[in-house]
Amino acid sequence: MGFRPRDPRDWMWHEALELLKDASRLQRQFFHQAGGGAGVRWEPPVDVYENAEEGAYWILVALPGVDPQQVEVLVQGGTLVVHGERPLPVESRRAAIRRLEIPYGRFERRIEMPPGEFELAAKHLENGCLLIGLRRVS
Repeated sequence: MGFRPRDPRDWMWHEALELLKDASRLQRQFFHQAGGGAGVRWEPPVDVYENAEEGAYWILVALPGVDPQQVEVLVQGGTLVVHGERPLPVESRRAAIRRLEIPYGRFERRIEMPPGEFELAAKHLENGCLLIGLRRVS
């Protein structure tokens, strides 16, 4: 447990700052800027599951509000690449932005796979998440 001031006013301020720090950390963790290729602005968070018995991997990519037509999935060597774009909503184009926490623009996520060759077995976007199935071919 960290430092706790004795004065209740200081303690509440300390707790508020800790909560803000945690919120900022979560924001960076889930929607951080990408350092990738030209025009890439952010990387979506992913979960990766392995079914060793079947030689399959399932990758869940958080893409709320992204049109399935705007997403491309490629297997390049030992890397799964998911990229596309989430445009700003039409309603926001003529509005003054007061807060912008959801990332927009081009995105790309590269996921290194274990040794071996994989092929794309399934891909569908549901409830804001892209579910990708990969099958080991060698």
